Amino acid sequence: MNVFFSDTLPPKAGSVAVFGVPTDENASFLPGAARAPGLIRSVLHSPSGNLCAENEIELSPESGFVDLGDLDLESGDAAREQVTAAIAQLLEYNLKPVALGGDHSITYPIIRAFCAVHEDLTVLQFDAHPDLYDTFEGLRFSNASPFARIMEENRIRRLIQVGIRAMNTVQRRQAHRFGVETKDLHSHGVPVELNLDGPVYVSIDMDVLDPAFAPGVSHPEPGGLSTRQVLDLIHRIGVPILGADIVEFNPDRDVGDMTARTAAKLLKEIAASMLQTG
Repeated sequence: MNVFFSDTLPPKAGSVAVFGVPTDENASFLPGAARAPGLIRSVLHSPSGNLCAENEIELSPESGFVDLGDLDLESGDAAREQVTAAIAQLLEYNLKPVALGGDHSITYPIIRAFCAVHEDLTVLQFDAHPDLYDTFEGLRFSNASPFARIMEENRIRRLIQVGIRAMNTVQRRQAHRFGVETKDLHSHGVPVELNLDGPVYVSIDMDVLDPAFAPGVSHPEPGGLSTRQVLDLIHRIGVPILGADIVEFNPDRDVGDMTARTAAKLLKEIAASMLQTG
């Protein structure tokens, strides 16, 4: 399936390729996340700011940052196949994908494509919730279940979760079953060490942040990380970041574009970190 580059040449190898996955059909509570990619882009390119990240990399096609637009998604199984095919094509051209969700269910078809290429992948998940339900309200592909689907296939090396603060008994059992590593937060809200030792895929659910910093989410959970804490963790990853997603921003719940701006900032910093780590 030729998702991208049917009429154009692909970007240079090693570029960060951003694309939108505008779907919330698997949202377990409120719709709205499907409108997120366009709003994140709007803020990213707003004249109120610029595209220079904190590591001094300025994002541009010349530096290796390209935006491929949004996928024109179908629904159900077909949509998941489209997402997997899109990632597979980007990896074929040695690009580093960053997907803008959309709800968190998109991470499963993304990781499925990565696992066809990378056998030693660690997934670093920033989230308030483990998203490890076997099924949620009868749905196996709910946004509450992507990491159960990933882990049951036994194709990634490690799943490390940061920011979890709403783990119930069912998901605790699942975490134990799958050997998930949940990083405890010390008194300042940051894990002591991430202890990463190989290539990483980063999945950022916007509700990892305290609602004071990101009110525009469907499942706000007080007691989360600050924007600065998440940024500091991104900057400390220190190993190659092969891909990423930013999910669960719900514009219908936002206040003064606060969450849109935070998502755009996270996009800028994760992309620049991906370019820096090679």
